[in-house]
Amino acid sequence: MMGTKERSFAPLIKVSLEELVPPDHFYRHLERTLDLSFVREFVHQTYACKGRPSIDPVVFFKLQLVMFFEGIRSERQLLRHAADRLSVRWYIGYDLDEPLPDHSSLTRIRERDARGGVPPLFRGNCGAVPAGEADLGPRTIC
Repeated sequence: MMGTKERSFAPLIKVSLEELVPPDHFYRHLERTLDLSFVREFVHQTYACKGRPSIDPVVFFKLQLVMFFEGIRSERQLLRHAADRLSVRWYIGYDLDEPLPDHSSLTRIRERDARGGVPPLFRGNCGAVPAGEADLGPRTIC
């Protein structure tokens, strides 16, 4: 006899992303090994003292790393990816019920960087790798 599966979703029970993301996952390893504590201090002069709060610069930088590691080409696609992947939500520190940043905000931050608004840390190490060179060092991460 053929069974049928009905689509019905119950509200989430008490569950934490800490429990859902495996301990040996790549983004857990990245979080343990890559210290981004310097980012806020490094970019603080590019932010106004008043106004609405921005996206945390560390979150922005982590999202750029996700774009690189996952081979994603646009902020819109990145945020769709982050909405689907528990590990990415865990990595950037957004719980299941928290709305993710808007893709247009990420685009504006990136465009500000392209105009020179963000210090060279994010630009200076981003160069093309010469043909045949298999270096995955810091200059290839953009």
